[in-house]
Amino acid sequence: MSSPLHLAVDTTERARAEALVAAARPHLGGLKLGLEWFCRHGPEGTRALAEASGLPLFLDLKFHDIPNTVAAAVRAVAPLRPSILTVHAGGGRDMMAAARDAAPAATRVVAVTVLTSLDDADLAAAGVAGGTAAQAERLAGLARAAGLDGCVCSPHEVRGLRAAWPEALLVVPGVRPAGAGTHDQKRVMTPAEALAAGASVLVVGRPITAAADPAAAAAAIAAELGF
Repeated sequence: MSSPLHLAVDTTERARAEALVAAARPHLGGLKLGLEWFCRHGPEGTRALAEASGLPLFLDLKFHDIPNTVAAAVRAVAPLRPSILTVHAGGGRDMMAAARDAAPAATRVVAVTVLTSLDDADLAAAGVAGGTAAQAERLAGLARAAGLDGCVCSPHEVRGLRAAWPEALLVVPGVRPAGAGTHDQKRVMTPAEALAAGASVLVVGRPITAAADPAAAAAAIAAELGF
């Protein structure tokens, strides 16, 4: 069984990214590259870092547009062979279904429910009633109906979503070791807590990338998880 720990590379500097990946590599199950990296380095830079790492690529681009455009975008990144690809659940069932249909069979498409930088007050200000947990449950249900492979949620929603959708790939950011700063994340848990709640993939960035010793930080999280 591979480690559930995926490193979020929080930099656009190629040399820095390569060094971080090399340091944490023995403790990782995957590499997450998102908008920051993709906008700077594009498909070729993304492919190069992923191939150099030897790790499965979690391509976190959070596509959100009309179904036809999202399907075209998914086909455009398909040559990168991502193991996981994100879309926003807020794009609706048809958009999510179009993404799943356009993706290679080996790519698991997951829907972002409620960003971990948001809390109940943020949703209320945007006109969404019921709080983060209820919204995550609604959007996860929509993703399941669209045929997606799972969803992205905060650790606080994992237990409920796992009970409702046992086979889902639950990708969980907002993971912070005990004593680490939360930064702009509002709904967090420790790695061990998130895994125990039912997370499939744990996404960790700054607790490793901003550490004085990234290798030691990654090793400590892996040890907490039993990997």
